[in-house]
Amino acid sequence: MQGNVLQNSVPAQRSGVFERIAVSVSNWSERWFPDSYVFATLAVIIVALGALACGASVRAVASAFGDGYWSLIPFTMQMAVVAISGYVVAVSPPASRLITRLAAWPTTARGAVTFVAFVSMSCSMFNWAISMIFSSLLVRAIARRESLRMDYRAASAAAYLGLGATWALGLSSAAAQIQANPASLPKSLLDITGVIPFSQTIFLWQSLAMALVITVVSLLVAWASTPSPERAKTAQDMGIDLSEACDDLEPRKRPGEWLEYSPLLTLVTVAIGAAWAVGEFTSKDPIYAISNLNTYNLLFLLVGMLLSWRPKRFLRAVARSVPSIAGVLIQFPLYGAIAFIMTKAAGSDGATLSHHIAEAFVSIASKENFAVVMGLYSAFLGFIIPSGGGKWIIEAPYVMQAANQLQVHLGWTVQVYNAAEALPNLINPFWMLPLLGVLGIKARDVVGFTFTQLIVHLPLVLFMLWFFSMTLDYLPPQMP
Repeated sequence: MQGNVLQNSVPAQRSGVFERIAVSVSNWSERWFPDSYVFATLAVIIVALGALACGASVRAVASAFGDGYWSLIPFTMQMAVVAISGYVVAVSPPASRLITRLAAWPTTARGAVTFVAFVSMSCSMFNWAISMIFSSLLVRAIARRESLRMDYRAASAAAYLGLGATWALGLSSAAAQIQANPASLPKSLLDITGVIPFSQTIFLWQSLAMALVITVVSLLVAWASTPSPERAKTAQDMGIDLSEACDDLEPRKRPGEWLEYSPLLTLVTVAIGAAWAVGEFTSKDPIYAISNLNTYNLLFLLVGMLLSWRPKRFLRAVARSVPSIAGVLIQFPLYGAIAFIMTKAAGSDGATLSHHIAEAFVSIASKENFAVVMGLYSAFLGFIIPSGGGKWIIEAPYVMQAANQLQVHLGWTVQVYNAAEALPNLINPFWMLPLLGVLGIKARDVVGFTFTQLIVHLPLVLFMLWFFSMTLDYLPPQMP
């Protein structure tokens, strides 16, 4: 009833082009877009058929499926802990107060969506996990404001922009981190590329300029595609439970619970973890140390323990975060199977589906169009094998060899991969899963708005990859 009153009280406004596209695609998606689990299983079938078409035997495809199914278990656990630790930190009393203050800043629905997009993309330049969880909880906090009729779908898509626009151009870029650290480079790749420092990848002025342009354009699209209040679909309209977790602990009922209510265990555990962190950051390059997802997760868990203060509150927050990782646990193994079918199921000529795709793209490349061709290839493959940058190890040997042969700047080749790596995230539900769990929605609820971003991002990114490549001279391999 309240939503109808608000809708009737807001003067009708003519919707813009981006808003019409976003709403139209969103409406279509709500009707036709499958659950992300269905999407993953269909991808398995399509990739398996592609491998068979390349000459791989049924046995080879089946073996790759079985061998790859559990190959992402460590990464699955890492992603689950990202969601859990981020949730624990974000619902802790200090962080909740910060989010509440930030949620009070926007004064309009469009401004709120754009603000969420800015927070998401800014955080992602430092760490994509912070961006994903913090932005999701910010959306929930803003959505609780009854006076602000904000479209929950558009705001949720804005929270995802850090993963779909800028993350790979920042400090958490896996490809840039691998190339900058000799210990991380397989010898076969080191012989081709040498060591490429950050100064020749993410800190190139061309890369910084590209990140700035993408950020500004993404904010403009987020603003333009947000439905006006009378057409908005709020969290209440969607039946989303926005209730806040109660911070007050119930009184202790029995003597055996005293350690659960005492900060003693928390302080001792955090002190041990802090001692480890000091050794980790003093013995390694701090940027390299924080780029390790295990290090990041442990630090975030320690921060979550400390901010929760009492073990009882910490454990309660962990329990409430578990529903957000259900999709991760059941779907990531399927993506591991897809990766193995793509890269392990060889045909009669010894080549895999991934190799055939690479050859098709690289064979038409020249120095002038290399950035565009590689960008399209990496984006396409990233849609099938979403890896968070990990598939760089697979692609880099033949991609960087081609860059050497064509005398293309090797550092910019890394950034071409990074920029293209983010594009498929805008419509691939793989990376949406932790965010969707926190927000309580489905991929089909946001894909209309992220697809609108993709329409703009794709030609813009490809143009910048080509344009900036023309400003860089060949960078030969630098051996350590």
